[in-house]
Amino acid sequence: MIIAKVLLTSTIDKVGHVGEVVNVASGFARNYLFPRGLAIEPSEHNIARFTKERAAHEAELLQRAEKARQLKAKLADQMFVFTRKAHGDGHLYGSVRSEDIAAQIEETTGEHVEASKIRMDGAIETLGPHAVTVSLYKDIAVDVRVRVDEEGKKEE
Repeated sequence: MIIAKVLLTSTIDKVGHVGEVVNVASGFARNYLFPRGLAIEPSEHNIARFTKERAAHEAELLQRAEKARQLKAKLADQMFVFTRKAHGDGHLYGSVRSEDIAAQIEETTGEHVEASKIRMDGAIETLGPHAVTVSLYKDIAVDVRVRVDEEGKKEE
């Protein structure tokens, strides 16, 4: 395999970030990166041009990580309570899905979390407490507590 050095003009997952000079297969560079404008030749002029963009990109990544840490601190102590109708054996008529949890997180904290970032084994279909993991950013995740109460029952 022939290797080519390219300067990335956009961040590409599993390849690199804006302004980085990376080694890629020459066919990947020639057939994918160059035609789409995702990379250019790493000349001195081009490297100098993308240095400022790379600094801005790195600052944005740091800002995202800090925002995720702040949201983790907010969510760590939260209990999200849902009320649903249930059968006599504790199974719900309707389930609690990741979209429901994401909506309640947004309502409580004001921060939008994608439903796809909420990791659960499946929809919650029983009454009681449940643990759910929310991936906030790269390696920053938080476990949140979810409780499902039966609709129409009073707390004792």
